[in-house]
Amino acid sequence: MRMSDLRMKEVINICDGKRLGFITDAEFDCKTGCIQKFIIPGPAHICGFLGRDSEYIIPYGCVEQIGEDFVLVKVITEDCLNKCK
Repeated sequence: MRMSDLRMKEVINICDGKRLGFITDAEFDCKTGCIQKFIIPGPAHICGFLGRDSEYIIPYGCVEQIGEDFVLVKVITEDCLNKCK
């Protein structure tokens, strides 16, 4: 699967059914070439006009299933939300 294919899939947390968004980036292990984490933009400010100041960092171990349209993850949303610098 290519990264461009992953960007078309919406990430859903199976713990609370919340839609987290679409994958924008991934971190890889340079030695093995394996995915370490998925990065998803965090919640938008007022109607999205002021941008975003956080992002979800989802460890690959939390991915439960990758389907045709969705990536199902099992995470505590607040623990994965990181402030951007």
